[in-house]
Amino acid sequence: MSKVSPRRRARECAVQALYSWAVSKNEVAEIETAFSTDQDTDQKMQGVDMPYFRKLFQGSTAYCEELEQLLIPHLDRAAGELDPIEKAILLMAAYELKYQADVPYKVVINEAIEVAKVFGAEESHKYINGVLDKLAPALGRK
Repeated sequence: MSKVSPRRRARECAVQALYSWAVSKNEVAEIETAFSTDQDTDQKMQGVDMPYFRKLFQGSTAYCEELEQLLIPHLDRAAGELDPIEKAILLMAAYELKYQADVPYKVVINEAIEVAKVFGAEESHKYINGVLDKLAPALGRK
């Protein structure tokens, strides 16, 4: 099995932090600090591109409402009905598609699919792929 890249690890941790933020309703800074310093997560944060993790987590939360509005036309259900993990992955990927122009859209979509395979329900990666395949051209990324 190939080694997971620091950016993939950053995306995985950002999704976990976004999930925690959505479920706990805690402050962004509090969650970020917990992820950065908590002994339980210390192992998990090894090999993570920490600046990219922070950028993804902070950006996804700061622009959450805008990102949700961008996603809504491409969803088959209300945003509030999305599985929290799927929503976290979609928010993170939407942030990358909109604000990280240096990352090719195919990379963003592929990474979101791979993260969904790790954390999402059995078929959620297919749903993530479908939504992002529609969002990318809507943002001029295809």
